[in-house]
Amino acid sequence: MKRRDKYNYYLDIAQTVLERGTCLRRNYGAIIVKNDEIIATGYTGAPRGRKNCTDLGYCIREKLNIPRGQNYEKCRSVHAEANCIISASRRDMLGGDLYLVGRDVQTGEFVKNANSCTMCKRMIINAGIKKVVIRDSKDEFRTIDVDEWIQNDDSLSDTMGY
Repeated sequence: MKRRDKYNYYLDIAQTVLERGTCLRRNYGAIIVKNDEIIATGYTGAPRGRKNCTDLGYCIREKLNIPRGQNYEKCRSVHAEANCIISASRRDMLGGDLYLVGRDVQTGEFVKNANSCTMCKRMIINAGIKKVVIRDSKDEFRTIDVDEWIQNDDSLSDTMGY
């Protein structure tokens, strides 16, 4: 039996976490790993005590026809990366890696060109995470050095989305 590489092993776990997601558009799962230890997990869902989109039966962003990557303040959900970060101490995250998997709810396919939104990028930077690994297909992924997000500050441009 061929052993699965470490990156895909952790991405498989993040993919399992996304199954808890409650978004009707796209669900993400995230895990933070440091020294081969899972520090925290997170998925897309409404804040504790609030109704999820799955409970309401609609997505307000979908109703308003808001494009992907824009106007996240209108979304009910806390993003997977944010949920993951708020579940861990900064001390444990420093120098760690975040693994991220997104799935389109309608098609069941992996989100094409998935990436963290601008707000999540800021949280990842402040958490001290050094690398983000994003799944593109069952076996393919991209690795982003968080220093790239620091050097190429997308908050200084007028480009919306990702």
